[in-house]
Amino acid sequence: MEFQFIVKPRGQTVWEGRTVRLHCTVAGWPKPRIAWYKNNVLIDAKAHPEKYTVESNYNMHSLEIKNCDFLDTAQYYASALNVKGEASSAATVVVKSRYIDVSFLCADGFCPEHGVTFQTSIIDQFEVAFGREGETLSLGCTIIIFPTVKKYQPEVVWYRNSVPLKPSKWVHTHWSGERAVLTLTHLNKEDEGMYTVRVNTKSGFDTYSAYVFVRDADVEVEGVPVAPLDVRCHDVNKDYVVVTWKQPAVEGSSPILGYYIDRCEVGAHHWTQCNDNPVKYARFPVTGLVEGRSYVFRVRALNKEGVSRPSRVSEAVVAMDPSDRARLRAGPSAPWTGVIRFTEEDPTVGVVPGEPTDVIVTEATKSYVVLAWKPPVQRGHEGVMYYIEKCVSGSDTWQRVNTGMPVKSPRFALFDLAEGKSYSFRVRCCNSAGVGEPSESTGEITVGDKLDQPSAPGTPVPTRNTDTSVVVFWGASKDAKQLVGYYIECSVVGTDVWTPCNNKPVKQTRFVCHGLNTGLNYVFRVKAVNAAGYSQCSSTSDAVVVQAAISVPGEPTGVTQLEAVNDYMVMSWTPPLNNGGAEIRGYFIDYRTVKGDHFGKWHEMNERAENLKENLFYQFRVRAMNMAGVSKPSVPSKALECKEWTITVPGAPVGLYVLEVRDTSAVVLWEPPVFDGRSSVNGYYLDIKDASVGEEGWKAVHEKTNKSKFMKVENLNAGTFYVFRVRAQNIVGVGKPSAVLGPILAQTRPGTKEIYVDVDDEGVISMFFECSEMKAGSEFVWYKNYQEIVDTSRLTIINKEGKSRAIFNSPSLEDLGTFSCVVTNTDGISSSYTLTEEGLLRLLDLSHEHKFPVIPFKGEMAMELLEKGRVRFWTQLEKFTPACQVEYVFNDAIIEEGKKYTMKFDKSTGIIEMFMDSLEVTDEGTFTFNLVDGKAKGTTSLVLIGEEFRELQRKSEFERAEWVRKQGPHFVEYLDFTVTEECDVLLKCKIGNVKAETEIIWSKDSIEIAEDDEDSKKIERKDGELTFNIGKISKQDTGIYEVFLRDERGKDKRYQAVMNELFRVIANSSTQIQVVSTESGIILYSMVTYYDENLRVGWLHKDAKLAASERVKSGVTGEQLWLKINEPTEKDKGKYTMDIFDGKDGVKRVLELGGKNRARVVGGLPDVVAIQEGKSLNLTGNVWGEPLPEVCWVKNEKELTSDDHYKLKFEHGKFASITIATVTTADSGKYALVVKNKYGTEAGEFTVSVYNPEEEEGKEKKD
Repeated sequence: MEFQFIVKPRGQTVWEGRTVRLHCTVAGWPKPRIAWYKNNVLIDAKAHPEKYTVESNYNMHSLEIKNCDFLDTAQYYASALNVKGEASSAATVVVKSRYIDVSFLCADGFCPEHGVTFQTSIIDQFEVAFGREGETLSLGCTIIIFPTVKKYQPEVVWYRNSVPLKPSKWVHTHWSGERAVLTLTHLNKEDEGMYTVRVNTKSGFDTYSAYVFVRDADVEVEGVPVAPLDVRCHDVNKDYVVVTWKQPAVEGSSPILGYYIDRCEVGAHHWTQCNDNPVKYARFPVTGLVEGRSYVFRVRALNKEGVSRPSRVSEAVVAMDPSDRARLRAGPSAPWTGVIRFTEEDPTVGVVPGEPTDVIVTEATKSYVVLAWKPPVQRGHEGVMYYIEKCVSGSDTWQRVNTGMPVKSPRFALFDLAEGKSYSFRVRCCNSAGVGEPSESTGEITVGDKLDQPSAPGTPVPTRNTDTSVVVFWGASKDAKQLVGYYIECSVVGTDVWTPCNNKPVKQTRFVCHGLNTGLNYVFRVKAVNAAGYSQCSSTSDAVVVQAAISVPGEPTGVTQLEAVNDYMVMSWTPPLNNGGAEIRGYFIDYRTVKGDHFGKWHEMNERAENLKENLFYQFRVRAMNMAGVSKPSVPSKALECKEWTITVPGAPVGLYVLEVRDTSAVVLWEPPVFDGRSSVNGYYLDIKDASVGEEGWKAVHEKTNKSKFMKVENLNAGTFYVFRVRAQNIVGVGKPSAVLGPILAQTRPGTKEIYVDVDDEGVISMFFECSEMKAGSEFVWYKNYQEIVDTSRLTIINKEGKSRAIFNSPSLEDLGTFSCVVTNTDGISSSYTLTEEGLLRLLDLSHEHKFPVIPFKGEMAMELLEKGRVRFWTQLEKFTPACQVEYVFNDAIIEEGKKYTMKFDKSTGIIEMFMDSLEVTDEGTFTFNLVDGKAKGTTSLVLIGEEFRELQRKSEFERAEWVRKQGPHFVEYLDFTVTEECDVLLKCKIGNVKAETEIIWSKDSIEIAEDDEDSKKIERKDGELTFNIGKISKQDTGIYEVFLRDERGKDKRYQAVMNELFRVIANSSTQIQVVSTESGIILYSMVTYYDENLRVGWLHKDAKLAASERVKSGVTGEQLWLKINEPTEKDKGKYTMDIFDGKDGVKRVLELGGKNRARVVGGLPDVVAIQEGKSLNLTGNVWGEPLPEVCWVKNEKELTSDDHYKLKFEHGKFASITIATVTTADSGKYALVVKNKYGTEAGEFTVSVYNPEEEEGKEKKD
C-alpha cells in the first residue's frame, strides 16, 4: 500500500526563545521511516538533544525545536521512506525577534544606519557557577563591539532557561558599556538553570551560556527535608486559588509525608497555615480568601524528623473575579459617547438566578475534590453566590456542603470525603431573591488519586565530558502524566552516599553533572517527579571516571627548517600543547610552492621533504593525529628556499618548550640544532622579549654562554606575556635564532603544587609531587637536570592515584642536581626541586633521627619534697605510644618497686614518677629513667651529690620532723607581731590539734606568766587563735616571749623578740626620700607608719655620716623622718642615705641630689618700684629650674590673670614679664613672681607704689 501524509506539518511564525513543534501523520504499509530535514540537511536529534526532540508514536510524528533563534528560520521537511517509495512534506518556520528590528539586518549583517558591520566578542566569560541558598551570586563578562560607534550601545539581555529575566528584588542587571553583570540576591533553587547573556546589535546577535547550580542551605534539624520550590498560583477567583509547587531533590533521612501550605496578606507579616493535615499531592486548593485582598503563599515539607524551611514565597495574587482581572489587564477603554436611559425600575431586580451549567470535577485526589462550573445566564445585576450539594452513591438524599456561607467563586474544593466512596455533586445559585434550581449532577465520582506517580526512568548512561563534569543520558519514564521533570543523583563508588546533581527538576533526558572530583569513579541514578510524587529511582549506571573526554589534538607550532640540500629539506616543529587526552600517533606534513604572491595547492608528504626542486621556495604545515582524529593544520612556515646550506655557524635550535611557568619564573628547554656548522656547538644564548613590543625588544637573558639545554628565567612580571628564542654557538660564531616560543603568560596556575621532600618514619628520603588534573593517558615522568631518568639504581619511582614518589635508594653527593617531574597529557603541569649539598646533609641528619628516634621529654627529670619528707622524682613525656616501657636506675643499677621505692607511669598523661620515703647517706648518686618505645629510646637523669644532696637530705629530715610535730598539739601559724591602729603591740599565733586537756603556757624571758600575774589579763584565746596585747610598748617590754603547748601526744613552743620585730616593721614601712623646698633651703624626708623613740636613724652624705650643725639638722616630726639643709651650696650635691635600724642589717633609703632642680627666681626684679600715675610699668624676672617651672604673678597674695590691664608673659622658659598699662593708685601693693616645680617653690617679691604729682605738690605746700 502506498503511504500518504494524512496530516501534513504546518508552517509557524514564533517569537524568539519559544519552542516550536511540527506534527505530521503518515499512513502506509510497510510502516514508513520518518526523517526530518532543515534546508535539505538531515537533523541529528541525538547529537543535539538540547536543540531537537524527535518522537514517533502510532504513526504520529513530531519535531520539537527548542529555544528558537534567528538561525532556526528555515524550511523543514518530514521525509517518509519505505520499500514502496519516498514522499516528503515541507513547513516553513519563521522566528521573529522581540529585541531588535530585523528590518535593519542584511544577509551580511551590514547596518546601513551606521554604515558598518558590527562584530561582537564576549570575553572574560563567566564559568559554571555554584551557589547556596541565601547567598548572593554575580555573573559577568566583558563585551567588545567593533567598530566603536559614538553614542551607540548594544542591547544586553539575560535569560534563564531561555526565558528573559526582568529586574526584581531577586535579580539585578548592570551594563557599564563594556561589562555586563547579572547579580542574583538571596539565591533560591528557583534560580538554578542555564543562564545566557545575549548581545543584540544592528548586525545580529551573539550569546554565551553557562549553568548555575544552587545547593540547599544547611537544614536546622538533621534529617528533615529541604525546602520545596517554584510555588505558583493558578485559577485565582474571588475566594479561591490553586497553589502548586515542585518537590525538592532531597527528602531527608525519611520519605516526605506531605506538605503544609501557608498564606500571608501582602503588607502583613503573619503567616496562616491553610491545611491542618499535610497533603501529599503537590497541588492544593486554598479557599476562604477575602475578595479584593492580595496574598502570597509558601510551602513546607514534612517527614518523620520534622518540617523543612519554607520555600521562596509565590508572586502576589489578588482574590477577584477573573473577568474583572481581564478588564484591568486590558486597560481603559475608549470614551463612550452613547445615551444612558433611566427607567423607573430594573426588570431584573428580585429575579431568582437560574441554574449553573457545565458542573465538572477538575481535580480529584484522596484528600479533596475540586468542582468547577459556569455561572447562570439569568443572574440579575446584584451578582450570585453558590451552594454545593453532594449525594452518596446508592442514595437519593442530597446534602448541602457549605451550609454556613455560600461561595462567591465558580470553584469549590470539598474535603473530608471518604476515600474509595463514590459521590455525585450539583450546584445551586442564590441571591437576595432566593435560591435557584440545582444544576445537573456531575455523575458518580470516586474519591481517590487520579494521577499516578511516574514510572522509574531508564538506566542512565554516563559519558566523560571535562575534568569536573559528566554527561548523563537516560530513558524517559514511560506513560508519565503531567511530568514535572527529573532529579539526577551521583555517588562515589564505594561510599553509598548519594548527592543531588540538580536541585531543580529538568525535563530533558540529558544533563551535564558539574562539580565532580577529577579522577574519582562515580555512578548515577535518576528519579522522575510529578504532582503525585517521586518515581522509584532508576537502576544505577555503570561507573565512570571523571576526566576530560578524548578529542582531537591541538595544532602543532613552530614549523622550522633544520637542514637544506639541493633536492630535499629537513623540517621540525613543536608538538601541540594539548594532545586531546590521547597519545599523539603521528603527523601529516603538507607543502606547497610559493612564487611571489602566488601560492600553490597543498600536497601531503613525509617528514623528509624529498624530490624538491632546487632554488624554488616552499611553505610547510603540520597536522597532528591521535585516536580521535586529525588536528587543524599549524600556521604555515615562512617561504623557504630549497638550496644547500654552506654556512659555518650552527643552525637554529629546535623543539623549544616551557615548563614550570610561575608568576615570576619559567624554565625554557630546547634541543640542539640538526646542523652544527663547521664545528660542534659549544653553548647557547637564550633571548626574551615582552610579547607586546617590537623586534627591538629582544634581550639576552644571560651574558655568558649556557652549555646546558635548559635555563630557568627569573624576575618575570606576573601577568605579562613573554616570547623566547635560542641561538646556538660554535667556535666560528653564533647562528640564527630558533623559532619563537610563545607567547607565554607569566602566571601561576590555580592549584599549582610544588615538589616537596619528606623523610618518613623509617628514615627514607623521598620527593613527592601531586597532580589533581590527571587525564586518561597522563603519566608522571621524572628528570634529573632535565634529562629523563632511565637508570633506576639511584631512584625508585612509585606512582599511585595522582601522586608520584621518587625514593632515594642511597642518598649521596652523586644525587646533587635539579630534579623535575612533568605530567604528560596536561597543560604543562610540572615542578622542580634542586638538591644542594647543604640540603642533602640536612636530610641525612633528619633521616638518622628517624632511623634512630629519641623519645621527646617535655622537661628533664625533676625532684620535689613532699609531706613526711618523702622525695618525688618525676618527668613527663611529650610523645609516646602505649607500648612505652620504663626502666628505673640508680648508680647504674636497676631498682625495683618495694619498701624503699614506689614507681608509677601514667600513660594517659605521660607522667613518670618514683617516690622515696626518706633520703639516707647511701642514696647519694645519679637517678635515671631509661625508656624504650619500639625502636625509639630516651633517657633522663638527675645527679644528687655533695652539698646539694646534703641540703636536700636536711630538708627531708626537717619535713619529716614537721609531720611528726603536727601529730600532737602544734602551731598552725607561728607567734608573730603586729601593731594596731592604736599603736598597741599585739603578739598572736594560731594553734591546731589541741584538746581540752592540752596545756598552753606563756613566758617572758623564760619566766612563766602565771594566772595571777598582771600580764595574764592581756592573754586571750579564741577559735584556735592566741593573742597577747602588750599595749603601748616601752623599754621594759623588751624581751623574748614564748608560748608552750603540751599534752600526752607531744609538745611544741614558739617565741618572739618584740622590739626587733617592731623595728623591722617600722623600717620596712618607710617611703623613698622626698625633697621639698623652703624659704631657707631644702628638706629631705621619709614617712613611716609608726615611730618609736628607741629606733635608730642615721643620715649619710656620700657614704659619710653627717654631723649635726646649725646649717644641717635631722630629726623626727610625727611619723616624718627628716633632714634639713639651710642655704644649700654646690657642696651639698651628691648621694644622701637614710639608714634605719630593723633589728638586723638595717634598711637604707637613697636620694641623688642634683642641686639645679629646684625652681628659683634668679634676678631681674627690684625690691621697690615707685611710678607716676598714668604711666605704664614693665618688669621682667629671670627664672631657673629643671623641670621647667610653672610661673604665676600675685598681688597682695591673689593670683593675677592676663587681661587688657595686666599683660603676663613667659618666654623661652627663662623670662617672665608683667606689664601694667596706665597705672593708678589702685595698682599699689605687694607683688610677687612665684615659680614652682616638683623640687620646690620660690617667690620673688617686690613693692609697687603709685603716686600723683599734683597731690604730692599740694602736700608740700601744706607742709
